[in-house]
Amino acid sequence: MRGSRILAAALLSGLLVAIPSQTALAQQAPAPGVIVAPAAIMDLRESADFTGKVVAIQKVGIRARVSGFLEAVNFKEGDKVPAGALLYQVEDGAYRAAVQEIEGQIKAAEAARQLAVLERDRAQQLISSNTISQARVDTANAELAKAEAEIVRLNGSKQGADLNLSYTKIIAPFEGITGLTSVDVGALVGPDSDALVTLTRLDPIYVEFPVATAIFLEYRQRALRGEVGRDANVELLLPDGTTYPKKGTINFVSSNVAQGTDTVTVRAEFENPDYLLLDGTLVRVTLEATDKQEVLAVPQQAIQRDQQGAFVMVVGAGEKVELRRVDVQRTARGQAVIAKGLKEGERVITDGVGKVRPGIVVDAALATGG
Repeated sequence: MRGSRILAAALLSGLLVAIPSQTALAQQAPAPGVIVAPAAIMDLRESADFTGKVVAIQKVGIRARVSGFLEAVNFKEGDKVPAGALLYQVEDGAYRAAVQEIEGQIKAAEAARQLAVLERDRAQQLISSNTISQARVDTANAELAKAEAEIVRLNGSKQGADLNLSYTKIIAPFEGITGLTSVDVGALVGPDSDALVTLTRLDPIYVEFPVATAIFLEYRQRALRGEVGRDANVELLLPDGTTYPKKGTINFVSSNVAQGTDTVTVRAEFENPDYLLLDGTLVRVTLEATDKQEVLAVPQQAIQRDQQGAFVMVVGAGEKVELRRVDVQRTARGQAVIAKGLKEGERVITDGVGKVRPGIVVDAALATGG
């Protein structure tokens, strides 16, 4: 019996020796894997986003200036037409006849003027020999003046008739895109008619956006102190999520504040050769400083927050994790600008922070592209 107890004790002792302690198991566990990125100096210019609206530089409804029946429509709807292009032709027979009639009246008036000149010259010769009275001379001069005035009047009428004749050709006042025509050949049009077609100029084009008065005044004050430049790059995010390939320039800032919204209207101009920007489109406007701003930054996802503020998990010497308090100045393009708390090159955890705590050793891998 005693021998059996001794044997059992020996076996139990061997089993306990074979089972590793919990401490040993913890020491043998693999270090948790995390993704890190170095704090780096980069050009992160200050920027601000606004909602804007695309506005055509020129957009007019083309109207008839004289009455008549349309003889031709010389464009296709949606076409780009140059300035001076013939859009519509109004029947012009009556207007040509009016011009010819006045031209005939002018020739008759010129003949009457020549006769009045002869009568005046004859009267002046006769008055020198006391053959006629001074009243006859005065009458001859008056008739000549009347004939000359008639020519002036008729020339004025001819200019009006020529102008009306020119209005029978309805032309594009500027280069633009035609809309849908509201009339067709044979329609009777006139000054009282609605717009025949809308012509819109799309290149270049404007984008207008409201800026809160507080933001506008703060920017002005900083510009006066030399903290930021007076100019800014203007970028657009289109409704499909793509970035417009061309940058714009600000060319107008309103001199008054919209009372209902307490905003200042700002306008930028963009090249639009491919007509990607259409009149009335809502876009996202980003203003970015033109001058370089070299700052220390880390990926925005590395920033953690608690009741004491912002912090990051830093992988330091020996791959040990350290909690580091930081001051985040601002964020831009997915990066957090660090004013205090980090040095260039220090590695911060961007992925896997939930698996670590200060003081443990980790298996750190550099973020792709980092």
